[in-house]
Amino acid sequence: MSDNQPSLTGFEESASLPTTLPGMPDAPSPAGVPNPKADIAALEELERHLYAHRYAQIGMECYGSTIDPEAATQDRGEALAILQEEDQALLCSPATGALLDRLSAATALLTPTQAAQVRILQRDRASQVDVPPEVASSLTRLLTESGDAWRRAKGAGDWAAFEPYLDKIVAKMREVASYRNASADPYDIWLDEYEHNTNRAFYDRFFGEVKDVVVPLLADVQKSRRPLGRSPFEGRFDTNRQWEMARDLVRLEGLDERKVFLTTTEHPFSDGLTSNYAIIACHVRENDVLANVFTMLHEGGHALYEMGVDPSFNYTSLKGGTSMGMHEAQSRFFENYVGRSLAFAPRLAEVMARQFRGQLGRMTPNQLYVAANRVEAQPIRTEADELTYPLHVLVRYEIEQLLMSGEAAASDVPKLWADRYKSYLGINVPNDARGALQDTHWATGLIGYFPTYAFGSAIGAQLKDAMIRGGLDFDGVCASGNLAPIHEWLRERIWRYGRSRDTTEMILDACGEPFSPSYYTSYLVEKFSALYGL
Repeated sequence: MSDNQPSLTGFEESASLPTTLPGMPDAPSPAGVPNPKADIAALEELERHLYAHRYAQIGMECYGSTIDPEAATQDRGEALAILQEEDQALLCSPATGALLDRLSAATALLTPTQAAQVRILQRDRASQVDVPPEVASSLTRLLTESGDAWRRAKGAGDWAAFEPYLDKIVAKMREVASYRNASADPYDIWLDEYEHNTNRAFYDRFFGEVKDVVVPLLADVQKSRRPLGRSPFEGRFDTNRQWEMARDLVRLEGLDERKVFLTTTEHPFSDGLTSNYAIIACHVRENDVLANVFTMLHEGGHALYEMGVDPSFNYTSLKGGTSMGMHEAQSRFFENYVGRSLAFAPRLAEVMARQFRGQLGRMTPNQLYVAANRVEAQPIRTEADELTYPLHVLVRYEIEQLLMSGEAAASDVPKLWADRYKSYLGINVPNDARGALQDTHWATGLIGYFPTYAFGSAIGAQLKDAMIRGGLDFDGVCASGNLAPIHEWLRERIWRYGRSRDTTEMILDACGEPFSPSYYTSYLVEKFSALYGL
């Protein structure tokens, strides 16, 4: 504990919350007599109540940015803060700690699923137990407020309006990190939050390897005299028809429509409440029909992962993706390795032409493939081509480091952003809305998340290679339009495990070797050398 922190911290010493709540484990048996059956029953009861909190929190967070009126922001923040406090009280009470310790010492009596539950709950508890509840709930309130502030600021293109919120978020996240581990780099704490066992050293190596390939490859592409056009996709495309196309894409990707709620939002996202309920929130742009297509495939990949988790995990801490790196591996896989492949282009072209026969009825699959893969340095990350995409992520990663180390403040961000976009992509940032305000992540406290987009892209390349080496006819499956064989491969090796296995373990088992970015860089070199005749 650092000298400037109050002496009363965390749940082991705090009396600011009730000592018992529904679902909180009871005290051990009289005279300390072991009672494994009672402990397992207490574990199940604890999980049920944590699940109810999680269901409510995900729902409120998702619908807050899609359907809630602006005036409800403070009310939603208060409700989320109360849930946060009660969730933390359940998980971090001394009784829960003792229960989990007893169960972890009796693994021979547990099923593999129960043993995994105990391990994950202990990890979740360790990340919260030393954080004072008032600090955690104040961050929840701040992030609810800042999310709405970001939407207003982006709409107005006004970075200065969002600036004070980002300074507060960075300060609060540094404070939370100091309670978790006062001796650790605060940015490392949050990198590990989104991808276990990663830190700046890991991502510095990763981005170094990727940058060494992407930067010279991009330079060669930009010198190429082979122009790739997108003329069939220029012009205005009716937004109502685009929403119908989005529903067609849900079906094409193989999602169960009975389990998917599709809604609108400023910044696309998706989440899963159980294996029976996924939310996909997107936007459509009248002048960019391809943005809708690949956003839907991206968010659909997230939804496939959430709904592919073993249904028996639904009411437990094992529900959901194991990390954001693995989650982005699924979204980027279906957006790029499937969606932007030449083999899948005929099926994708059919879906697009169905809604826009007048504009796209004569489009060829090759025209779609070329347009979807044209390299063009532009300011928006979510609309970037595969080659320039990791450079967009690198910009955010470098700025996050400066913010979390205190070397930069929110007021410095627009210039840092503009300088890096000029240096890495050779473009000028046109305005704040298409610059540092384009993503919602910082406004919702997701500092440390951005690197997982590039990491996930690289995981996807390695998974694809393993599929093909294992005998799956990847191009044949994509060409058929029936992606079930790809789903089954991923479900068997990744999806079904939920949080019960970590990314490192699953990559090793699925691919027969540890993670390596070489599959990603080789994929980029091969694909874009062919496209541009290098």
